[in-house]
Amino acid sequence: MTTPKQEGYFMPGEWHPHTACWMAWPCAADAFSRAPMDLETAHKSAKKCWAEVANAVSRFEPLYMLTNKEDLGETKSLCGPDINIIETELDDGWFRDSGPSFVINKTGDVAGVNWIFNGWGNRGPHERDNRAAGFVLDRMGIKKYDSPLVLEGGGIHVDGEGTVLLTESVQLNKNRNPELSKNEVENYLREYLNVEKIIWLCGDRNQTSTDGHVDAVASFIRPGRILLGTSNDTTHPDYETFQKNREILENNRDAQGRAFEIVEITEPYEILANGTQVKGIYVNFYMANNGIVMPKFDFPKYDQAALDIFTREFPDREIVQVSTRMILFGGGNIHCITQQQPAPNQIG
Repeated sequence: MTTPKQEGYFMPGEWHPHTACWMAWPCAADAFSRAPMDLETAHKSAKKCWAEVANAVSRFEPLYMLTNKEDLGETKSLCGPDINIIETELDDGWFRDSGPSFVINKTGDVAGVNWIFNGWGNRGPHERDNRAAGFVLDRMGIKKYDSPLVLEGGGIHVDGEGTVLLTESVQLNKNRNPELSKNEVENYLREYLNVEKIIWLCGDRNQTSTDGHVDAVASFIRPGRILLGTSNDTTHPDYETFQKNREILENNRDAQGRAFEIVEITEPYEILANGTQVKGIYVNFYMANNGIVMPKFDFPKYDQAALDIFTREFPDREIVQVSTRMILFGGGNIHCITQQQPAPNQIG
């Protein structure tokens, strides 16, 4: 069986032009059990938030929303008329993790990597979601590479020039690929993403949903430049993780030999009166064609400071902030629920 690397494919950076964005409807109410409200209200609020993100992204590029048959009416009523709704079978709505990782080559072709999705280490039903990536690729007539590696899309971040960021807390967790060594995992990444430099960061091991995806701590914003979560609050659960990740990046180079330019962004943290934890992740955003869809968490000072950084870093893109605290209660944010499909013939 050939791999993307053997046939000249690689995963581009998220700033590469997109053909479309893919999402999946949040059909699993239990995902929002940590919200400070009853489960029915939390699920309704989460679905509205999903729709707001979808409508924001669809301002910049076509958007496809997958949904279960029984949710078709609700999905259509909450999403705007510009969103393409496709019926399929789903377990949950975190399509960054269950969807395909699209790859391109230099002759204008697009393909997709179909990873094994095991529900973040068998945390819940995932058989339907494990079929979703293949469904999308087959429906769109896109070449498919079936990978033997268990991997979620939120667990990787690439620069399109040979470098990938990921976290040991996820990809080396025994609930993903217990039979594989670190070296064997790296070999699969080289073959299916076509990367050369693999940088292992620290993830939040207390993140009970994913074990600490990389898109909760760092993201490439262009080659050689990384948006990195930070905090001066020593009570922040990720305080030590933030410090260690900065040190790792400062002591590394990318695949092209460049030292990383690090842009730190302060991630807010608060424990509500009822004990609910609110931990913002501004690094978890979506880079659309000519636009940025980024979160805000109803911490005015932090939200404005984050917006200022994004405005500075992306002067040629329109910045749209969406209130996504409800997605946090489900265990992720905007990047976690979106998956970009890169355009062919526009290698940049």
